[in-house]
Amino acid sequence: MQDLYQDRQKILQIAFVICGIMLVYQCFTIQVLDKSYQSQHSYREAVTLYPSRGALKDRSGALMVYNLAMYDLKATYNQVKKSQIDTADFCMLLGINDSIFLENLNKDFSDRRFSQRKPFNFLTQIPADKFARVEERLFQFPGFESYRKSVRGYPAKAGAHMLGYISEVNNGQIDASEGLYQRGDYIGTSGLELFYESQLRGVRGVEHVLKDKWGKRKGKYKEGSLDVSAESGYDLITSIDLDLQEYGELLMQHKMGAIVAIEPETGEILAMVSAPAYNPSVLAVNRNRKDAFVALQQDSLTPLFNRALMAQYPPGSIFKPVISAIGLQERILTPQRGMTCSGGFLYGSLRVGCHGHGPINAVSNAIQYSCNKYYCQVFKEMVNMYGFYYPEKGMDRLAGHLHTWGLGNRLGVDIPNEAAGHVPTAAYYNKKHGAGSWKFSHAVSVGIGQGELLITPLQMANMAAIIANRGFYYTPHFAKKFVGDSSSVLDKFKFRHYTKIHPMHFQPVVKGMEDVVLAGTGRRSRIPDITMCGKTGTVENNKGKDHSTFIAFAPKDNPKIAIAVYVENGGYGSTYAAPIASLMIEKYMNGFIQAGSRQSLEKFILKANLTGIKEAP
Repeated sequence: MQDLYQDRQKILQIAFVICGIMLVYQCFTIQVLDKSYQSQHSYREAVTLYPSRGALKDRSGALMVYNLAMYDLKATYNQVKKSQIDTADFCMLLGINDSIFLENLNKDFSDRRFSQRKPFNFLTQIPADKFARVEERLFQFPGFESYRKSVRGYPAKAGAHMLGYISEVNNGQIDASEGLYQRGDYIGTSGLELFYESQLRGVRGVEHVLKDKWGKRKGKYKEGSLDVSAESGYDLITSIDLDLQEYGELLMQHKMGAIVAIEPETGEILAMVSAPAYNPSVLAVNRNRKDAFVALQQDSLTPLFNRALMAQYPPGSIFKPVISAIGLQERILTPQRGMTCSGGFLYGSLRVGCHGHGPINAVSNAIQYSCNKYYCQVFKEMVNMYGFYYPEKGMDRLAGHLHTWGLGNRLGVDIPNEAAGHVPTAAYYNKKHGAGSWKFSHAVSVGIGQGELLITPLQMANMAAIIANRGFYYTPHFAKKFVGDSSSVLDKFKFRHYTKIHPMHFQPVVKGMEDVVLAGTGRRSRIPDITMCGKTGTVENNKGKDHSTFIAFAPKDNPKIAIAVYVENGGYGSTYAAPIASLMIEKYMNGFIQAGSRQSLEKFILKANLTGIKEAP
């Protein structure tokens, strides 16, 4: 029995020795061989690597939006308390006071978002120039570390409405993103920044670092084998001609309205001006942004409102070429149809006045002289084409034509908040007057671009592009290409959209628009050596001075630019809108404004102040 007891004792002793050796080996492995655990209190932390957001450039490669370095300063509470830094020196370096220091450091650590041993934001959005002096002394303040992020910089002061801006993601956006966004990320909030967020944002990376129990970085975890590099977003080459955009904004200073210029053969937007405009840099991510945004919101001229895309105006007489083309297609008109005009259109007690002009013996003359009687009569015959007592069918037939011109619907431009405008239909007049209770005369002002018809400046420019192309258009867009992106995201802009008008019917329309500039209401805006086709419009305004508008394209054959200009309270179309359009066309095609009368016209436009608000001295 004693021998059996001794054998068991030896076995237990051997077992204890083996266990001891195993424990010692495990400790040696953890503390010496495995570098990921430098001490029993070390832990791993995943640090987000923020990607560079894609830059935005104009069609020739000039920078419009780039990345600007900005720094966030993070604090680890336990390490700051342990190190007992010189807070007065630290505050002076950052330009803050003691109360801000304590407020930013003492978080509510019962909130799961904060931990005393993990970094949290202490001070954010520190500009690179200010942070430079902080960075060189940061080693003197244990517990604080910097994280570089990129915000947007704007080398040019133009294009704010189309470029848009970025903001820090909110809780709702984080929750809806299913892990795509984290607290502190930036996201496109408006304009191209929002529309192409998925292409511009890039992909976050991660760096796994090893820290001791005080939160001090000890090195890379597993020598960086688990790290993932950030992937930069794609640079966007836009269709914008930056020189033309800046020139358009200069011409529209002290005015309210819009300019949209399109390349007809591609649908690429060359310039989009909404006036008044603002410098895009004022809404860049910084501490003054909130005050700047409030100031823009409270401005009585509503500079945040994108008139080029969101304003819905009656087009006035610039609509007459469209009615001409539809009338020709429907055989209501022939190219040589004339009409007498004794001062306006009369129907019972209804009278639509007209100004004195030469004889109308063709469609081109009607456009050249902008005869109201001619177009009221054409509208009457179009709406009554199924009979006087059946205006619904004629009205809807006209509306069907207009929809193929992109009117009454959103065109699908690649920035948000595009308005649809309004094309009245039979259903609209049935609701307004009662079914069977209205006739063409209730809607006759639509024939001259007034009344219930509403069009955005973008749609007006697209109308000009359709006439320039003799019957079709491409969806207007800003994105020309993404550098390095092989996806088909932009293919949708390569499809033609056709109207119901045969190309031959545009010949008299184009001739009439050419005559407007050569010998009609737009002759003041004629450009030497460039054949411009255009149409002026003066839009009645019951609340003040009439609005000035103009559409055009140039040259007449193989057009390179189509444009619409709308100047609120500008009076006659020939006074402001037509000169602005002609200057834009000359600037785009020649690169300069010719001396003499052309520069005098430019000076007149630049000096005009239609807002009634004087600049501060």
